[in-house]
Amino acid sequence: MAKGVKHYKRDGTEHVGGTHKMPNGEVHSGKTHGKTSVKLFHFDELSQKAKEKAMPNYRMKATPPKKKKPALPERNKRLLTNKKNKKK
Repeated sequence: MAKGVKHYKRDGTEHVGGTHKMPNGEVHSGKTHGKTSVKLFHFDELSQKAKEKAMPNYRMKATPPKKKKPALPERNKRLLTNKKNKKK
């Protein structure tokens, strides 16, 4: 286990406290294994929803604001022009 690496519960809550490594390589909470021990995850192993909970601004940097396109006139509608109507 690397020192200084944050561990998270499945829902994205950061775990602070003791950890231990299981024989299969999983990291669990608590100094030793017990009834209340839960599996812990690194940030990149979390689901998208859990990542957003762990870091509320996670998605904000990836999506720049979209520019609005100018509205187009509806089809079969006359456009206003500066020309005067001609009388017949």
